[in-house]
Amino acid sequence: MAYSTNSPAGKVVQDVLDNLPGLVAVAVVDITSGMALASHSNSPNINPETAAAYNTEVVKQKQKAMSALKLTGENIEDILITLTNQLHLIKLAGNKFIYLAVNARETNLAIAREVLRSSAENLN
Repeated sequence: MAYSTNSPAGKVVQDVLDNLPGLVAVAVVDITSGMALASHSNSPNINPETAAAYNTEVVKQKQKAMSALKLTGENIEDILITLTNQLHLIKLAGNKFIYLAVNARETNLAIAREVLRSSAENLN
């Protein structure tokens, strides 16, 4: 999916691209529909729109688990999935989330989280 820097979601994608070396893929996703509002991939192996749909289910299932556990007053800030060579992060921002995949050896997790935090603020 192409993105336009005229939209808030497109600006977030561009901001992430500008600030994270080792980026594999990024998408801004609507939680309700699971659709990517803007996305980019530096890898032919990762389709960010497909990742958006599946990661929407990850978010919804975690929300259901929190409800079942009666974790009232708690909110999901982010979800980290550690793979052998990649880190996948999901940062919630209202009814949207930012999905990010980075190379684990080239990216500092703290920096990635900070870029996502500041980008999420710009999304709302």
